[in-house]
Amino acid sequence: MPDAPLDLPETRPAQLDWDAQGQPLSRLFGDVYFSNENGLAETRHVFLVNNDLPARFNALSEGEQLTIGETGFGTGLNFLCAWQLFEQQAPAGARLHFVSVEKYPLDYADLQRALALWPELAPYAHELLGQYVALHPGFQRLNLAGGRVVLTLLIGDALEMLPQLDAHIDAWFLDGFAPAKNPQMWTAELFAELARLSAPGTSIGTFTSTGYVRRRLNDAGFKMKRVPGLGSKWEVLKGQFVGSATGASKPWFARPPQHLCERRALVIGAGMAGCATASSLAARGWQVTLLERHATIAEEASGNPQGVLYLKLSAHGTALSRLIVSGFGHTRRLLERLQKGHDWDNCGVLQLALDDKEVQRQAQLAAAFPSDLLINLDRAAAETKAGIQLPAGGLFYPQAGWVHPPALCRLLAEQPNIRLQLHQEALELRRDGQTWQAWNNTELLASAAVVVLAGAAEIKRFPYSAELPLKRIRGQISRIPATTQSTALRSVVCASGYIAPARLGEHTLGASFDFKSDDLALNSLDNADNLVLLEEISSDLAERLHSAQLDPAKLEGRAAFRCTSPDYLPIVGPLANRSAFVEAYAVLTKDARQVPDIPCPWLEGLYINSGHGSRGLITAPLSGELIAAWLDNEPLPVPRDVAEACHPNRFALRLLIRGQ
Repeated sequence: MPDAPLDLPETRPAQLDWDAQGQPLSRLFGDVYFSNENGLAETRHVFLVNNDLPARFNALSEGEQLTIGETGFGTGLNFLCAWQLFEQQAPAGARLHFVSVEKYPLDYADLQRALALWPELAPYAHELLGQYVALHPGFQRLNLAGGRVVLTLLIGDALEMLPQLDAHIDAWFLDGFAPAKNPQMWTAELFAELARLSAPGTSIGTFTSTGYVRRRLNDAGFKMKRVPGLGSKWEVLKGQFVGSATGASKPWFARPPQHLCERRALVIGAGMAGCATASSLAARGWQVTLLERHATIAEEASGNPQGVLYLKLSAHGTALSRLIVSGFGHTRRLLERLQKGHDWDNCGVLQLALDDKEVQRQAQLAAAFPSDLLINLDRAAAETKAGIQLPAGGLFYPQAGWVHPPALCRLLAEQPNIRLQLHQEALELRRDGQTWQAWNNTELLASAAVVVLAGAAEIKRFPYSAELPLKRIRGQISRIPATTQSTALRSVVCASGYIAPARLGEHTLGASFDFKSDDLALNSLDNADNLVLLEEISSDLAERLHSAQLDPAKLEGRAAFRCTSPDYLPIVGPLANRSAFVEAYAVLTKDARQVPDIPCPWLEGLYINSGHGSRGLITAPLSGELIAAWLDNEPLPVPRDVAEACHPNRFALRLLIRGQ
């Protein structure tokens, strides 16, 4: 099922004016972001009180969550007020999800200036600002308060973004600009999306009391009434959803029902995917056992000294491209917690355009994406960014750079709820009642209600995942000693391979691709090929590194297997019983348009996070969030069709449709 070309979300930073009192106003809509009289009190009255949030937060129990949906993130005032109230009222083990759509996000400086108006919210504003980076079009997830508070920003037009959302919303904040100023945020089509995401009892509050808004909400299934406002605002609207909840249309992609008696999980494989999954579950209160067959974490493909945040994008809004943009933002925000310069550096990544085809592709990307994500540079400008002479210009990703992957894995894995078990290789999985067991011959290594297979292509040893089309690709990087002259390199530069600025006196150069070799011993031929890549990237840098004098047989390096899928998307999600799946949906072999009303035969509690290829730094951490969202019935951190495109069932479904 190939991706259909989609228009990318049209977004641009909000254009603000500031009045004499320092209050922000939208230049585009000619409207205020909050009341000039008392914005805090208005927010608390219209959205917190009218949704009965003080009592609802207080009533949450350990492990429970409440999800708020919002139209119009604006300055984030409503979110910070909800977060503050949640901290004051909710028990320690509860969680808050906040999903907000915003077509014109404030830039960092404007957001900082606006939130400075509310000193009592300063601790929350400070943490939000610390994660307010790499917020590009699409779904962007921010984890706050140690993961207890999750903010999912949908950057784009509400009528494009909300249909992509897979979530159950408990309370709505309708806070677009006034209907007379921005009527697109108050349409019947948008209210139908609110209804789709609601269930009986979902509450709603909004500052407007306009009659046609009330009538359209009533028509969508909400029972609305006018109630007293605050200050000069005499009336506002509040209500509840009284319509019928709508179910998923594709049972093979639906969320598996959970019948868990305990919140214990077993993650097999402590590379990037495994550590990320363990981290996402642990942040939600799960007790996680992380099994690793080696002596330490990140011993295989996640163990290179430097990995590149490399965004291979499409101008057509494919599922992979949208996953990459969302995953890049999520990883960049994680990296803010690491030691800059030692464990990561946002030095930028330059992708050279060495032929006419690449020049054309890059021009399309530059037209499709905002300039804070990527910019097209001519040769002179590219050389200024990189600090060395180059054969061509190219695309520059200013917020990207390099990462020391083991440091990110350690950050993710070192949590109180994670128990790391090293030197323990799971050779067999057994189902014992409601529990999965991992065995090594006669030794029981661990057991849990949920198992996540994150051991790259090694997971094909288990019969439940043996038919997934994962393949291994050997890659080798070379470690090149830095010289005084090579320290001029200021950004990662990519062509067929890449080279990164020096870390601890060495540059990382690579990487080779070998689909046939199973030998992980260092190969001098691959070192020689990497030196050819270096010459292609920059003969100037090759000369600075004295590459002509380097002996490929003596170069240090590292080889590992990447794991990828035929469509280059990762394989992330719940696993089904393959034979029962084929039997349940056999009708698809005759008519692919059929949607049988048959629940998917899930292998209860069995999930996979694998197949990330060379993009694991970008896609694996967000995929850990995706698995946690499935398990805890949370809003998905990616568009629904992107989650479906990554779903393990996609391969069995394709074979059925082809009659195979």
